[in-house]
Formats: sequence, C-alpha cells, structure tokens
Amino acid sequence: MTVQIAPKSMAIDPSKPMLPYWAKITEIQPEAPGVATYWLKFDDAAVCKGYTFRPGQFNMIYVPGYGEAAISISSDYHDNEKIGHTVRSIGNVTNKLARMKVGDPVGVRGPFGSYWPLEDAKGSDILIATGGIGFPPLRPVLYHIIRHRADYGRVVLLYGARTPRDLQYQSEYETWTKNGIETLITVDRADDTWSGTVGVVPMLFYRLRMEPQRSYVFTCGPEIMIRFVVFEALARRVPLNRIFLSLERNMKCGMGFCGHCQLGPYFVCKDGPVFSYEQLEPYYNVEEL
Repeated sequence: MTVQIAPKSMAIDPSKPMLPYWAKITEIQPEAPGVATYWLKFDDAAVCKGYTFRPGQFNMIYVPGYGEAAISISSDYHDNEKIGHTVRSIGNVTNKLARMKVGDPVGVRGPFGSYWPLEDAKGSDILIATGGIGFPPLRPVLYHIIRHRADYGRVVLLYGARTPRDLQYQSEYETWTKNGIETLITVDRADDTWSGTVGVVPMLFYRLRMEPQRSYVFTCGPEIMIRFVVFEALARRVPLNRIFLSLERNMKCGMGFCGHCQLGPYFVCKDGPVFSYEQLEPYYNVEEL
C-alpha cells in the first residue's frame, strides 16, 4: 500500500511555489521545556478560508532573516481559522521562532507531503506509538479519530518522553481516554512526581494483546524508537503494508528540488513524510543511506 499525496491548498501558489503566504502568530502555548505550540492565522482571509491539510502533512515555516524549516502540523484539520505547529527549539530557524511573540509575522508554504491512511484504516484497530517531538504529526490523528470514533475499532496510544516534564499535551489526556483511546504513557527517567511506567515506548507492546491482521500501526519519533516499534509490530505479525511511519529527514525545500532528504528512490518531503514500511523495508536499515 502506497500512501497518497493530498491536493494542494491555497497556501501554495502553483506559479510561485517557493513564495510563502504571510501569517501572524496568534498564540504561543508552552508544552514542555524547549517545546511550544505556535498558533498561526493567515493575513489573507481567502487563503485562511481555502487552506486545508491532512493529518501527517507539514508546512514550511519561514522566519524572515533566518530561513525556513519543515514543521509538522499538530492541530485539528477541521479548524482552518488557525493552524498549530508544535516546535522544539533546536536549530537556527526554530531558535529564532522561540524568541518571537504573539503578533509577529511568519511565512507559510504548504501543506506538503503524504498523510496517515485514516480512510484505509476504517473498521480496523489502530495502534499509535510515538515519542518526543514525534508526537505532533500524530496529534491530528487523535482529533480525527475522536470526531469519527465509530469508524474505528480499538485505538491505543503508546507515548513516551524523557522525563515527566517533557510530556506534551497533558491537558488533553483525559479527553482522549473519555473518547475510548487507551493511553499508555512511559518516561525514560522518573522523578518524585511520577508514579507511572518507566521505560522506552517499544516496551509498552508487552502490555498489549493485538489482533495483527486487523491492526494498523502508526509511528513517529526518534529513528531508534521507530526501528524498535517496527520490530515489535513485525514480531506480532502485523502486515508490512499496515505499518506506517513518518520521517523528518533533512527536509529543506518541501518539493523534492534540493535532494537533501533523499532516502533510496524517495524524497521524504515529496513522497513522504508518511510511508508504509512495505515501501521502506529495502532501504530503511541501510546505514548512511
């Protein structure tokens, strides 16, 4: 199974694909140390009304004088009045973004890339395994499932962070649970406030029983975590074409022009970031590829 690319929305001018549309930061929500969600609204009302995305896609966010960065969209795609991007300040662009304030302008190009196969997964169980800054690309999946809960079977979220302070979206956990999403959370290192599970995300598989032939696995996070999630899914005989992963490798242009994100025959920005493991199996475990 090959994931599909969504049609472009109004945040890309086909005649000027590298030209961003301007938006204002309307709210900044701290999520964890060094991580915040930036809520954006387009200046142009027509662009705001016409902008759409699918869960798993990303935008190129342009900070004047500093450049662009590929940032996954972490908000509910039903709300096109504002768009959320959860960002960890780790590079030149994102460090500058972390110093910006409500009302500051940024450029937006997008959405780009493939998306989670939620239509194909209807009637199936879904297991979501994520860690760290890999959670934002999967948050829109939870919003979609909650809105369409009757379309899916059992839904399980396996989520991990380094410490309890690094856990994101904590105010939403109760909502997910109330809507029938089994939420298992772990941390690498506990502190005095933590009474939950300690360990890495793949270990949470041992607390589950799955029906592999009717299950989909969606995963995003550190690549070492993704590798072990895939291993655990394969060990339980989940079919390769029902395991999906999102990669964020070296994306610079969003359109496959620069070649920085090439992985085997694929460009992560254009053919991904969401891939089935069936697509990536020949290339994913090749060192330095």
